[in-house]
Amino acid sequence: MKEFDYRRAHDVTGAVALLAADPDARFLAGGTNLVDLMKTGVERPGLLIDVTELPLEQVESTADGGLRIGATVTNSDLAAHPEVRRRYPALTQAILAGASGQLRNMATVGGNLLQRTRCGYFSDVSGPCNKRVPGSGCPAVTGEHHDHAVLGASGHCVAVHPSDMGVALTAFDAQVAYETLDGPGEMPLTGLYLPVGDTPHRETALPPGALITHITLPGAPVAARSRYRKVRERASYAFAIGSVAAALDVEDGRVREVRLALGAVASRPWRARAAEAVLTGAPATGETFAAAADAELAAARPLPDNEYKVTLMRNLVVSLLTELAEGDAR
Repeated sequence: MKEFDYRRAHDVTGAVALLAADPDARFLAGGTNLVDLMKTGVERPGLLIDVTELPLEQVESTADGGLRIGATVTNSDLAAHPEVRRRYPALTQAILAGASGQLRNMATVGGNLLQRTRCGYFSDVSGPCNKRVPGSGCPAVTGEHHDHAVLGASGHCVAVHPSDMGVALTAFDAQVAYETLDGPGEMPLTGLYLPVGDTPHRETALPPGALITHITLPGAPVAARSRYRKVRERASYAFAIGSVAAALDVEDGRVREVRLALGAVASRPWRARAAEAVLTGAPATGETFAAAADAELAAARPLPDNEYKVTLMRNLVVSLLTELAEGDAR
């Protein structure tokens, strides 16, 4: 591991100024992803700026019935928060499915959203990877891609984003607030992650030197009727090979409102807009749910060894929406 300096920030302005003064600096919170990448040599910061003492550890209700979540709130605290469990149960379920208890106690909201892919080629500094070394190639395209993307990928990168939390936040229209030397800014979570295209090393639309300060979830009564379902290759802690966050409101047998996001299928949490369009106003039946899944997955471009994901995701969507519809019927 490369030698590095360490500074502890005590206010947001100071943290941003420290990063701006050193192009080799990185923000450090729980470190559950960054420290691993430093050990493998993928990340080689000259300075770590500890942001864990910043006043960003609160979960607060907003006037519209939503929540404002500080960036340094730990995953454990967010999952256990009574208002999260009541208003956005799928978010609690996603967090609890996302890691072991020890990791949840350390990992933070901001860090979770900015974690980098767990693709084996990305973490192996002895070989090529366009995300790590632009222009060097993507060996996953012709190599091991069993767990890789089927939506929104390109010939330059087929890695997937590993966050479970991000999938639920995407379904509920989360907004990301940040601070820079030029002042505060905000963007939708769906706009945080850049399309892969031919620049997979450019992962987010955050301005240079930005520090995420909080996430805002708008009020959404439908979110109280939500669930998260994750498929992984072993029952214990593991990254998803496919996941779904869904919320459904059914009235008189028809879908009045729906939220749907997919995980482990793209370089970012994937908001299923095409599926939502099919579902809204349609009968809440298995046939409709299947048609919605098919509409979303029509854009899938799987590789030879991950074609199974298309069927897997179709079945996940239908199964989870059916459970939610049956719950509304009771």
